[in-house]
Amino acid sequence: MAFSRIYSKIIALVILSVFPGLSQAHSVACFISNMGQFCMELFERQAPGTVANFIRYIDSGAYAQSIFHRSMPGFVIQGGGFKVTGSDTGAKVSVVDVFDPIKNEFGISNTRGTVAMAKVGRDPDSATSQWFVSLADNSANLDNQNGGFTVFAKILYDGMAIFDTIAALQRVNFGGALSTTPTINFDVTQTPQVDNFVVISSVDVHDVTGVFDGSAVGFTVDTGNNNFFDVRLQLVAAESGIVFELDQDSITFLSAAPENRATFSAGDGTLIIPSVMIDATTIVKNVVLTLIDPVSVQFALVSFE
Repeated sequence: MAFSRIYSKIIALVILSVFPGLSQAHSVACFISNMGQFCMELFERQAPGTVANFIRYIDSGAYAQSIFHRSMPGFVIQGGGFKVTGSDTGAKVSVVDVFDPIKNEFGISNTRGTVAMAKVGRDPDSATSQWFVSLADNSANLDNQNGGFTVFAKILYDGMAIFDTIAALQRVNFGGALSTTPTINFDVTQTPQVDNFVVISSVDVHDVTGVFDGSAVGFTVDTGNNNFFDVRLQLVAAESGIVFELDQDSITFLSAAPENRATFSAGDGTLIIPSVMIDATTIVKNVVLTLIDPVSVQFALVSFE
């Protein structure tokens, strides 16, 4: 049976290999800011406590009207620590109310586009609300100090263009932790207004089965008989239609069944993915693919809603 050959290949790869790559998350957080919209895929399996903490802050409203208060071009853009509101005398900046610090969960390198928690020096388990986006490969530095900085997400789609733009903004020293704050059209001789800061207005978390990043779709699949895997299907060139091929280096065996997962039917070679985010504003439903090449494990797109 074709599926038996596929399944044997998968099992062999799982047993013989170690999979240090990024397994697929089921949640995507999308932010609206005055610099544009960006989304990040949350790594729930690699950093479960950190992701739960991050979502707790989102649900509490802590990141609504929050600002990016630290800009270090070529290094990081940092936010999550301060909120801004307007008043008759200009913008008022206040500290975000924080929950108890969380345990460090370092495991993924701090490369460009990753999102990690900020923390207090010489205290690995001190992260609360603040987070940062790496503008460059910071692994040599951030992976090797203070227990390693916990990466819990990655920026999706064209979101890094927004952070590169923020990094190019004028930086102003407002004192204390706001000594390198990016500003928009700000005259330093005037009182800052809300619009002079880079402000996040809202955050929405989407629970999706898969995430398509432009060249591949990652998701968890139930192959039957209590076998669950994180996988990625890579978009490949085809004479007709849309075809994906299994990235065998991406296969990760899961010991427990996630709630939001795709299903593969060995009987007819049908793969059904309930929902896939394909860009910052679009989620397609009931994506159906069919196995067309058992040897290279290629699937053709059949339909979606």
